[in-house]
Parts: sequence; structure tokens; C-alpha cells
Amino acid sequence: MTNDDSTQSRAAELDELASSFEQHRAHLRAVGYRMLGSLSEADDAVQETWLRLSRSDTSDVENLGGWLTTVMARVCLNVLRSRRTRKEDPMPAHVPDPIVDRHDGVDPEHQALLADAVGLALLVVLETLPPAERLAFVLHDMFAVPFDEIAPIVDRTPDATRQLASRARRRVQAAPVPDADLGRQRTVVDAFLAASRNGDFDALLAVLDPDVVLHADTGRLASPVVGAQAVARQALMFSRLAEARRLVLVNGTVGVVTTPAGEPASVMSMTVVDGRIVQIDILADPERVSRLDLSFLAEPPSDQ
Repeated sequence: MTNDDSTQSRAAELDELASSFEQHRAHLRAVGYRMLGSLSEADDAVQETWLRLSRSDTSDVENLGGWLTTVMARVCLNVLRSRRTRKEDPMPAHVPDPIVDRHDGVDPEHQALLADAVGLALLVVLETLPPAERLAFVLHDMFAVPFDEIAPIVDRTPDATRQLASRARRRVQAAPVPDADLGRQRTVVDAFLAASRNGDFDALLAVLDPDVVLHADTGRLASPVVGAQAVARQALMFSRLAEARRLVLVNGTVGVVTTPAGEPASVMSMTVVDGRIVQIDILADPERVSRLDLSFLAEPPSDQ
């Protein structure tokens, strides 16, 4: 075979491999988003997985999807461990990347990312897990990967890996599960915004759970705000923003994008349980907000 023939054969192999890879891209991105809570890092991990595939001999691989999931998990685990190393220094409050859609429906491209009700409140809890626990839980509980396949990735026995997932599961069970009815959610969020706009402290208390928690990621050091009175006071401090807002869906639940100068300034997710807000997660880091796909905001708003 000549060099030209060899080059053409390799190009054809890569084209076929790339076609097979594309069939798994959405799944791999969903794995990365749950593992990392970052859309850009998930995309980088998908790209790294492709590079590893393109450099590997997979002729003996019977289950390409499983092989890719394992590689993706290893890449994500390295990212999580690198974060842990950096966290020796104080870190700003961190809210995972939100998936933002029009208030009247989820973009079909976001469906895979949001399957299994991956709300922002759940991702906030996942951020607190050690890397190996997060990996074991995500792969087993969210993607049904058997423990004997996860064990080599985290360098544990299957039984020890099962324990990792069990510990993570106990933590994750503390994440609030939002009311399923979007109409009820919207009623509560509208009441919260109206109370904030009108400076009505008592009305704010009426829609806030007594133990509500607010996380605000502005890119700077900040502690969570806990308790209805403290969160209500915080809401009144920013009541002017209640005017410049658009109702949206944030990870499939009712939320708000603020646009005080006509440009997106923050994304707010409000988790409503039994008719009250139990958790508020705000991304207001200008650099991260600017990277979100909020192009639909330029469209005339439909009736909200």
C-alpha cells in the first residue's frame, strides 16, 4: 500500500469513527454536565474523549458507548480532582451552569441535559461531593452503569464503589424536589417578584420557606443566606431588579433572568416545594452569564 493509499484509508477510518462518535455525543455531554456542572467543561471533556478515541485502537471494543462513557468519566474525574487541589485556597460561591429556556418550553437540544430532573438545586448538592462519590453516583444512579464497571475508574472494589454511591445518595436525598406543576411554580415566583417590587416584607415571608437558602455566585467570596427573614431583606435590597426581568425555565423549573440595562445580568432559579420557595440559586458572575446562550431573550416576549 502506498503512503497515499494509507493516508486515505486512515481518513476513511476516522470519518467512520467520527460518525459513530456523533451518535453518542449528546449522551456524553449529559454525563459531563452532571459530573462537572459546567457546560464549557463538559464540552471540553467530550472533545478530549473524541481525541482519545481517535488515537486508540478500538477494533476489539464490542460496546463503543460503554467504552466512551468510561473514557468520559475518567476525563471528568481528572477535572474534579484538579478542582479539589485548587480549592486549598478560598473559592467564591459557586452555582453550576444553568440551562435556560423560554418560559413556555424546553429546547429539544436541552432535553438530554435535563433528563432525570437535573435541577439546579440537585447540581448544587453534587458540587459538595468528593470526586469519587460524585462519579459513582452519577454513573450508577443516573446512567445505570454497573458498579463492577465503575470500580476500575475510581480504583476501588465493586463493594467499595457501591458504598461511595450510597454515601452520595444520602447527601443527594437532601436536595429539594420542586413541585411538578409549572403553573403553581409560576404563581409563587410571580408573588415573590411582586412582593419584592412593592417592598412588601410580609408578602415575601409568605412565599418563602422558613429555612430557605439563597446561593449567589457573583464571582466573589460569599456565604449562603439562610432563613426567610434574611432572604427577604436581601430581596428588598434588589427590588429594582424585579422590574427588569423575564420569566424563563431554569433547568426545567420556573426562574428569572434580570436585564436591568437591556442585557442579561443574572439568572435566578427558584425551587418551589409545597407552594413555598425553599432554595434560590443565582448566577450573577458577569463573565459566566455572558457565556450562556440567552439569544432567545432578543425575541419579543410571549405573554407571561
